[in-house]
Amino acid sequence: MIDNLKIGSHISIRGGYAKAARRAIDMGARSFQYFPKNPRSLHIKDFDGKDAERCKILCVEAGIVSIAHTPYPVNLAVDQSQEQSLYDLTVRSIQNDLCIAEACGSLGVVVHFGHYKGKDPLQGYKNILKCLNEVLSSWEGQTKILIENQAGHGHSMGTTLEEMVNIRKLSHYPDKIGFCFDTCHAFTAGLWDTSHTDSLFEKGEVLDYWSNLIAVHLNDSRFPYGSGQDRHARVGEGFIGEKPIQKLLKYKGIVNAAIVMETEVGNDGTHHEDISKVLRWTSP
Repeated sequence: MIDNLKIGSHISIRGGYAKAARRAIDMGARSFQYFPKNPRSLHIKDFDGKDAERCKILCVEAGIVSIAHTPYPVNLAVDQSQEQSLYDLTVRSIQNDLCIAEACGSLGVVVHFGHYKGKDPLQGYKNILKCLNEVLSSWEGQTKILIENQAGHGHSMGTTLEEMVNIRKLSHYPDKIGFCFDTCHAFTAGLWDTSHTDSLFEKGEVLDYWSNLIAVHLNDSRFPYGSGQDRHARVGEGFIGEKPIQKLLKYKGIVNAAIVMETEVGNDGTHHEDISKVLRWTSP
């Protein structure tokens, strides 16, 4: 078995951050992801620092890691010139998430690449850079922003490794930015052809993507390759399947990342069954 594969899942913070860490530990997870606040709102959260500190201590004692995920409404490509108030709230909301994640001892805060509906795609990329630069301009913590690849959904922004890497390079603060690789998104976007997985590994190496990978969203897909759909399936139960996931998990660029599943729970109400399955898959 791969030593200390950091496999886990998304966990609710109902009852607090420390409670989330305890849930992860009790189900045998070695990592977990959480929403630092209401996942459907950008409102700033005045969080309990003591609870966050307990979360951090529990993780250290148990030898597990965590990542946070920004709320769904976050869009890095929001246009400041047209939506000033939304842009300002977006910046403050992500900064708030970073503060919470830092207090919890988390490796990073995952944020989707973003989407832009204007006529000039280049403006969308400029907006993403501007937003990231403003968010990180005063950030001095250890927790990083983790840019996540997207499935497509009718628009192609954020579906390639080149975009992730170039946004990081062009930002003012590349050392404060890492990556989160979503397997379902990569598959349905056409980025990961599971019949040529080595090509994905090689491209990431050439682009220096894997060296900045902090997290993986380990999701199978309910839709086929290249469909552009973002519908997760439990590992081994979708169109990706067991063998490609096994190969991915054994790749040197993946094994040290925080690997979390964002799928439905098992019959016991947890991801214990799927965690055990993944650990069996990575056994010799």
